[in-house]
Amino acid sequence: MASGTSRDVVGRGLRVLGQAIREQPRIFAVAVTGSVLFGLMVIASAYVVGAVVGKVVVPAVARGSVTDGALALAAAALFGISVLRVVGIFGRRLGAGYMQYRLQATYRRRVTRRYLDLPLAWHHRNATGTLLSNANSDVEAAWYPIAPLPFAVGTLVMLVGAVVSLFLTDWALALVGLAVFPALFALNVVYSRRMAPRQARAQRLRAEVSGIAHESFDGALVVKTMGREAQETSRFAARAGDLRDALISVGRLRGVFDPMLETLPSLGTLAVLVVGAIRLRQGAITVTELVSVAFLFTVLAFPVRAIGWVLAELPRSVAGWDRVRRVLDATGEMPYGEVALDPATPAPATLAFHDVHFGYEPAEAHLPGTEVLGEVTFTVPAGKTVALVGPTGAGKSTIASLAVRLVDPRTGTVTLDGVDVRELTAASLASTVALVAQVPFVFDDTVRANIALDRPGIGDEEVWAALRLAEADGFVAALPEGLDTMVGERGTSLSGGQRQRLTLARALAGRPRLLVLDDATSAVDPRVEAAILAGLRTPTDGGAPASILVVAYRRATIALADEVIYVEQGRVVARGTHTDLLATVPGYADLVTAYEQAEQEREQTRTYDEVTPLTSGLEVEVDR
Repeated sequence: MASGTSRDVVGRGLRVLGQAIREQPRIFAVAVTGSVLFGLMVIASAYVVGAVVGKVVVPAVARGSVTDGALALAAAALFGISVLRVVGIFGRRLGAGYMQYRLQATYRRRVTRRYLDLPLAWHHRNATGTLLSNANSDVEAAWYPIAPLPFAVGTLVMLVGAVVSLFLTDWALALVGLAVFPALFALNVVYSRRMAPRQARAQRLRAEVSGIAHESFDGALVVKTMGREAQETSRFAARAGDLRDALISVGRLRGVFDPMLETLPSLGTLAVLVVGAIRLRQGAITVTELVSVAFLFTVLAFPVRAIGWVLAELPRSVAGWDRVRRVLDATGEMPYGEVALDPATPAPATLAFHDVHFGYEPAEAHLPGTEVLGEVTFTVPAGKTVALVGPTGAGKSTIASLAVRLVDPRTGTVTLDGVDVRELTAASLASTVALVAQVPFVFDDTVRANIALDRPGIGDEEVWAALRLAEADGFVAALPEGLDTMVGERGTSLSGGQRQRLTLARALAGRPRLLVLDDATSAVDPRVEAAILAGLRTPTDGGAPASILVVAYRRATIALADEVIYVEQGRVVARGTHTDLLATVPGYADLVTAYEQAEQEREQTRTYDEVTPLTSGLEVEVDR
């Protein structure tokens, strides 16, 4: 991979730059116009300086005096050229900066939009740190050469003009230019090819360092409670060390080539002076022409470096672009249909699974997939509550994900009111179904913002109604600023049960016709959980009850369900009421009994901690 990149990095990099030009042609034209104006003024300044030396300074030295008119004319010419150069620099830099930042913003939005379109299975195969790097540093790297690009294009125009002017001046001096300029290009190409694999490795390591850091910060609680600080620090330090070494390798290569790139134009100037002195002695050129050409080589040294800057950044740009394109070209999105359920229908929805099979795709194409569900068939009737019960790994969360179309089945259908969920529009699906997941996610914002999510028609009255249904109005009212209280990143200022009730209220605020609870009240006191489920079945605010599919563990929760679906190893093995299954299915009875015993032990511990202060002087927080 690296060798291939080193061979064609220039061509691939130029194609990336071509993509940028096609996307922002007007801004690029403004920047290039400014750069060309600057380049032409550089050439003009060389010949004006030559004319001033040859026609003003030399005669003045010979006469021992200088005329005011000649000085004024020389000053006016140099001032006019300087003003035009300033205008060119302003246009070039403004256009290049605007183009670069606009492209970065555009592609950050495209990458983020693509993340939202891709299914969960794709996200499961990609580390969060890598995804953050794709949207940030990779996008920046892809468009990093845009800043010097207009300067480089203007420099090419300037070089063509300089070579033409050299031939018009003297063929011998032109040959010096033809020797120096191609040598600069060749050196830059070699530099880019050697730099390509180093830049690609550095970009990959940036993503890995970002991934380790994100994982450590996100799992700070586990890291600290398990005493893994030293190990995580060591793991991060090792990868950061690899990144350091990769960047040092990049710096070393620059340290070798940069002096060579700086030296060539200086050697060209020296060659011009030597050859020019000989041609001057032969009478082939004048002092004015020699000074003009020598000055031209001197002022060309810096602009020619712009070409080197672009070529030097092409490997990094190609590496970043490849990583960005990997996201933009990723397949597996789940297109929505065009069917919309009647939004005015207040009745609960009917959910049905028909011979559903599902499996996760392998991380690598040659590996076999893993089947998670098979032959799953059941119905959640309108207005009824159905509990999913089964051991860990039985496929309960996958069934919940299929119900809200986070994933699609391999075969079979999932329907809402008789319509395949794949045929529904995104808006219709979102307004009909709501999922409250196992792990509650709370934004670093106010309580109000977390529940309303800027959805139309959800004001404070609707927010408080949802909080009451979720048995959360009491603790929210007691918060320092009520609905305006900032809850912190991931809701760090709230207890686990409070976060769960807040996310439940968020789902209820949209008045879904089907509510899917994936163990969504595990951190809530059983009495509060019973009150929540009772309120959902019979809302006190006059609203229509929702159909409920609940992944349940507690006996009290399961007993509230109209029907229980018992699953094992991705198959529905029994269904019926809680009482019937308890009496007829040994596996179900053993599982529920085990859950109940574990719950009793937790309750005893909780009761003990309510009245017994910890040795640190703190008291255990009990969610009410």
